[in-house]
Amino acid sequence: MSTKIKYTDEPLGEIRIVRDFLPSPAELAFSEESVKVTISLSKKSVEFFKTEASKYHTQYQRMIRQLLDSYADVQTEQRTTHSTGRAKKLRSG
Repeated sequence: MSTKIKYTDEPLGEIRIVRDFLPSPAELAFSEESVKVTISLSKKSVEFFKTEASKYHTQYQRMIRQLLDSYADVQTEQRTTHSTGRAKKLRSG
C-alpha cells in the first residue's frame, strides 16, 4: 500500500448503534473437548474443503469440524423442540 490516504472532514451521516454480536475473548479461547476419529471422505469433498480453507486462510479439518458441530447443534435443537411439542400435545389431549 504505497499510496497515502487523504482524510477529509466530511459529515458521517446518520449514525446508529449496533448490538454487540462478537464473542467475548473467553468464548474465543474456549476449546471444546475433541475426540480423534478415522473417517473416509470422498475426494471431491476433501478437495472442496481444502480449496475453501485456502481462501479463508484456515485449516480444512477445522471447517469440516465446524460444519459437523453446526449440524449437530441444529439437530439437537430440533429434537428438543419436537419432543417438547409432542409432550405438550400428550398432556393437553
